[in-house]
Amino acid sequence: MNDPLPLQPQQLYQPCDPGQLGFQTTADLEDLTEVIGQTRAMDAIRFGAGIRHDGYNLFVLGPSGTGKHSLVQQFLKKKAGGEPKQADWCYINNFAQPHKPKMLKLPSGRGEELRQRMEKLVEYLRSAIPTLFESDEYRAKAGAIQEEFSKRQEQVFKELGEEAEQKQIVLLRTPEGFAFAPTRDHEVIPPDEYEKLPDEEKKRVEAAIAGLQEKLEKVMHQMPQWRRERHEKIKQLDRETTLSVVDHSVNEIKESYADLPEVLKYLDLVQQDMIDNADDFRKQEETATFGGLTMVTRQSFHRYEVNAMVTNGKEDGAPIVSEDNPTYSNLVGRVEHLAQLGALVTDFTLIKSGALHRANGGYLLLDIRKVLVQPFAWEGLKRALQTREIRIESLGQMYSLVSTVSLEPEPIPLDAKVILFGDRLFYYLLQQYDPEFGELFKVAADFEERIERNADTHQLYARLIATLGRREKLLPFDRGAVARVIEHSARLVEDAERLSTHMRSVVDLLHEADYWAHEAGRAAVEVVDVQNAIDAQIRRQDRIRDRLHEAILRDTLMIATDGAVMGQINGLSVIQLGEFAFAQPTRITATVRLGEGELINIEREAKLSGAIHSKGVLILSSFLAARYAKNQPLALSASLVFEQSYGMIEGDSASMAELCALISNLADVPIRQSLAITGSVNQFGQAQAIGAVNEKIEGFFDICKARGLTGDQGVLIPVSNIKHLMLRRDVVAAAEAGKFSIYAVENVDQAISILTGLPAGEADAGGNYPEGSINRRVVERLAELTRIRQSFARKQDKESEAGKKTDANDKPQ
Repeated sequence: MNDPLPLQPQQLYQPCDPGQLGFQTTADLEDLTEVIGQTRAMDAIRFGAGIRHDGYNLFVLGPSGTGKHSLVQQFLKKKAGGEPKQADWCYINNFAQPHKPKMLKLPSGRGEELRQRMEKLVEYLRSAIPTLFESDEYRAKAGAIQEEFSKRQEQVFKELGEEAEQKQIVLLRTPEGFAFAPTRDHEVIPPDEYEKLPDEEKKRVEAAIAGLQEKLEKVMHQMPQWRRERHEKIKQLDRETTLSVVDHSVNEIKESYADLPEVLKYLDLVQQDMIDNADDFRKQEETATFGGLTMVTRQSFHRYEVNAMVTNGKEDGAPIVSEDNPTYSNLVGRVEHLAQLGALVTDFTLIKSGALHRANGGYLLLDIRKVLVQPFAWEGLKRALQTREIRIESLGQMYSLVSTVSLEPEPIPLDAKVILFGDRLFYYLLQQYDPEFGELFKVAADFEERIERNADTHQLYARLIATLGRREKLLPFDRGAVARVIEHSARLVEDAERLSTHMRSVVDLLHEADYWAHEAGRAAVEVVDVQNAIDAQIRRQDRIRDRLHEAILRDTLMIATDGAVMGQINGLSVIQLGEFAFAQPTRITATVRLGEGELINIEREAKLSGAIHSKGVLILSSFLAARYAKNQPLALSASLVFEQSYGMIEGDSASMAELCALISNLADVPIRQSLAITGSVNQFGQAQAIGAVNEKIEGFFDICKARGLTGDQGVLIPVSNIKHLMLRRDVVAAAEAGKFSIYAVENVDQAISILTGLPAGEADAGGNYPEGSINRRVVERLAELTRIRQSFARKQDKESEAGKKTDANDKPQ
């Protein structure tokens, strides 16, 4: 088996040829009208937005920064623009049950119109009704009613007085009321003379007075009835007087809403209430005393207002609402309260709309993370979607937390498409743990993070850059700058055959390249400006990387880049700090001794090993036993450790390095320290792809370059990672000059051959490896360990047998 040769420079970086782009600057290109690489997601969005059945709401999933929100909004604006305007929603007073306001649905724009007309109606009546009641006509009619009552009263008392006079009795009016007294010659008889009258005369007078008194009592009993009649006549006059102005004013409004029966019904109730409460318009100010303070209170006419909660008259098409702070009340609405004289009061005019109200008939866009972190918001949203109505309820009342009197507004029917945005983690967690989620959000639009890279996508990407540049008012990019952006996009997704669709990263790079072009006074952004932006992004975040590299170069962290050591190898680990990832070499060592097949992962024993790393070490043990000890016990005990590592180790990308360190120790062959290796390994010894391959190569290269490139240094990677290579220009230049090498290996045999300089050796038909090969040395070492173990076992058996005989001889006879 031949060892692989170092990769060619053209395999280390896949450039974008500016000459193939076919333009001078992005100013020559048209705007991009299509979405690149998101066909699956856009088909789902188109389907979810179009289907009108229950539960077909959307969940748009994918990492943040891919442009999900802007693409969905752009699509919805086109779709919603052709849809009819949605209705206005109002709350009006329930004159029968004021604590249960009624909802009113009106065509778009007419809700606000009704509110304004009702406001003007009240303002007009507040001046017109008092004026009418102060008119001479009203006073004359009211005076006539009063005069009629007075005449009736005077006539009754006149007749009673005349009857009394015929019986020589007089009817007297006193401060206490009415009284009868006997007379003589039309003069009241004094009490002392009355006593001198004959008994018969006294009896006649008393009988006459008793009869008159009875008639007086009947008259007095009729007096309240007469007053009520007078009051009713005055009230009827007031009603007729009020009706004369209210009926005319309300009818003017009715004419505009003749096609809306619910509005007409409401206006009838308003008219009736205004007539019944005409006095409210006549006495608009009253004084009241509280705690020694005299306060002027104004009559409130809130009950005639229209709470135009949602109006859509100013916008064309269906509403598109994006709620950035989706609290419970911001979603379903709320009832506000006012403090008056130490108490909290409210009415239907204090009902405030929520995002669901504003999006009714259209689309509501929400960030799922923001919804989930708000108490009760998620449950409130689901309840509204399940019942298809928006019910405004106070959380305090729902959970009996407060005793403040509130309202019970009539629910509003809900017909809105809810679109949630979030990472895939949220989507799959909700699918798993919320049984209602799948019923309410049946459409998933999954956005891609990458697209295929080819000549066609290069052209589309160039148009994308042109579109973003014009939208952000940036300088035009020349084709060299566009090519560099495309190359960096491939680097962002760690794949030379793919391009990133993470729009936030692309836009940030365009902004920063534009800045450097302005700094240099250029009319267009050039490749040097894009490179300056890339370098500056790294420079702002690489302090920790510099400190770690400094520790290696000062031998604080021990990493050898020359010589050869048995059982010691340079692995490559990646550190992620926010959006910045970098790699550094890590020394991995292995020791082997006589044992019983135990492979000790020191990281795991110290509880510093993640599950995936522990799995990788167990795979090594399986590989060793399967290859070298099929028919014999694995008579070794080995230990693996990441030297000078003081944090968690996770991932299996170092398993190939660990296996090579073990084989080196078993074969008693040193490993070249000028090489580093990365890659995962399976039970058959095959190299498997790993992530961050570019950063890992560059991390070891930076250390070697700082110490001086000798031409012996290099990195081993799995063959399956070749397509991911988009290395820095200085790494490619060093490889082209023969000063640094990148090897792609298919299995552990190729890796160990390169690392040691000795052939790994292939087994013949009998399973024997060639003399002097690495595998032959391992087999011989394991056989030696097996013999030693067997000799120890025989020795222990003899000692055990001798001990038993001694015990038997020592027994008493």
